[in-house]
Amino acid sequence: MPIVIEGRTYYRTAEVCQLVGISRSTIFRWLREGSFTDVEKVDRRGWRLFSEYDLVRLKAEVNQVRPNTPANGRN
Repeated sequence: MPIVIEGRTYYRTAEVCQLVGISRSTIFRWLREGSFTDVEKVDRRGWRLFSEYDLVRLKAEVNQVRPNTPANGRN
């Protein structure tokens, strides 16, 4: 369930993952690798709070298309 702080809506990690269709391990891997920059806010437990802007950025990352590079020189 999203929360509203100072008039802005925030989502927790599980909610964001469900909305964009990725697993928690994927988002944490992307954060660790730097593919997705971390959020600005956390709650008192240290849990990430994703804004609407963060949600848009994450959807863009999910929908990104890259060329397929063959593994081990195979075509």
